[in-house]
Parts: sequence; structure tokens; C-alpha cells
Amino acid sequence: MISSVFQYVAGSLLILGTCFSLLAALGLLRFPDLYTRLHAATKAGTVGAGFVLLAIAFASFDLSVSLRALGGVAFIILTSPIAAHLLARAAYLSGERPSNITVVNELENEKQG
Repeated sequence: MISSVFQYVAGSLLILGTCFSLLAALGLLRFPDLYTRLHAATKAGTVGAGFVLLAIAFASFDLSVSLRALGGVAFIILTSPIAAHLLARAAYLSGERPSNITVVNELENEKQG
């Protein structure tokens, strides 16, 4: 009984994770510049991968697999925003400009000064 409940929860998390990953992929295709694409990949991709790893943790009835999946979730949550920030900053400082629809550009004064 309890194993079937865990499998339904895992299936629901897996579907939710794939939906977020699909949204991240659509964001990569549709957004106009590197910065908004990076934002889509970081936010929705992190949530999607986190839900998929949580589904793995629920689906396996092995403690070591569940702990590794939860460790993977923690690693993705901790490293993804930092990596996206560093990539965006490096791209900006190397000359990649935001699209014309960008309203606020706080790094513009920092690069000139």
C-alpha cells in the first residue's frame, strides 16, 4: 500500500519536473538575449532537475540512492545561481549587451568607471 503511494508521488514529481524542464527549454528558444535565456535555464532548469531528483528519491526504496538524490538537489540549488551569475557577469564584461527591451542596467556604470 505505502509503496504504491510513493510511486504515485514519484510519478507526479517526475511529471512536474519534466514540465519545468520543458519550460526552461522553451525559455532558451524564445527569450531575446543571453541574460534572459540564462535566467530561464537557471530558474526553471534547477526546479525541474530538483523535482526529477526528488522523484528518484521517492521511487527508490534504497537509503543510499535517496541520500545521493537529495545531495544532488542540494548541490544544484547551491551551485546553479552562482554559476549563472558568474556567466552573466563575464558575458557582460566581455561586451555582450542586453537586448533593447532591458530597462535597468546596473552594470553599465560599473564597467565605465
